[in-house]
Amino acid sequence: MTIPDAKDKGVLYLGIDLGTSRTSVAASNGVRETVASYVGYAKDPVALKKLGKETLYGDEAIANRLSLKLYRPLAHGVIQADSDPEGNMRAAIDLIKEIIRRARPKADELVYAVIGAPAQASIKNKQAILDAARSTVNSVMLCSEPFSVAYGLDMLDDVLVVDIGAGTTDMCRMHGTMPEDADQITNTFAGDHVDSKLAELIKANCPGADFSKEMVKAIKEKHASVLDEMPRALVKLPVMGKPTEFDLTEQVKAACRSIVPPIVDGIQQLVASFDPEFQERLKGRVLLAGGGSQIKGLDHEVERQMHERLGSGRVIRIEEPVYGGANGALKLAHDMPAEYWEQLK
Repeated sequence: MTIPDAKDKGVLYLGIDLGTSRTSVAASNGVRETVASYVGYAKDPVALKKLGKETLYGDEAIANRLSLKLYRPLAHGVIQADSDPEGNMRAAIDLIKEIIRRARPKADELVYAVIGAPAQASIKNKQAILDAARSTVNSVMLCSEPFSVAYGLDMLDDVLVVDIGAGTTDMCRMHGTMPEDADQITNTFAGDHVDSKLAELIKANCPGADFSKEMVKAIKEKHASVLDEMPRALVKLPVMGKPTEFDLTEQVKAACRSIVPPIVDGIQQLVASFDPEFQERLKGRVLLAGGGSQIKGLDHEVERQMHERLGSGRVIRIEEPVYGGANGALKLAHDMPAEYWEQLK
């Protein structure tokens, strides 16, 4: 089979950031779309009649979750295999199909996709993502999520990317070559961890308050901050069915701050194991990416703790946290030689 060149017509190149919380795509036809990483299937004929369709995605699925068997098929950035593996694989395949449909490929176009995966995803997990994608695309390859961010920004030398998603925080140092395993770290102190910590603090400090995971996530997304002086987070939660106002300012701040020490731990590990001649340059270019990078003041707090523990540091928040990984994956897809796609077919 002859693989068309990047400039040939008839090929749609996609960069996909397949995330635990959100899945985003950037396409060579100029389309950019994002969807919450939820897939729901109508529970019964009554639900199907009410909804008018069997499968719902993203925010629509969340809003109608009581009528659905709801899946969040990705955990820590990879397809869940410990609970209902068949259901999660089906949902992952459908989610990839949906994000590709939203990229609006033409009927006669081949689809070549580069998908971002956690920096230290296992071979088994990577294979599951490839298997899910190959049923929808003509050729597919994976790259680490923080690498794709750096590649999209043309920052390939002496830069350390910290990509904070929902399931994982992925860190990768770049030094002018493809990163190796020693250049990358993944931890699970990310958006879901903040949600879990916030839920614990609400339960401990708001007697009688009733809330769901979705409510906690909405509170975080509205008020997330690590600033000493932050706007008050006044939230109404039901207590025995009655809406009751709580001040969750300190709880939100504490939950958001809980991910900072593990991030600085990872930065320190990658800096300390780097060539000593280039360590200062690496500390001077730390990029925050991913949805978690939008926490107010996070860049300054990471930088402050880097100064305390490493003597110096400069942290920059990228401009497009939602599409940073997808943009880089698309650029990588464009730059891959034709013969490389053929090997991955």
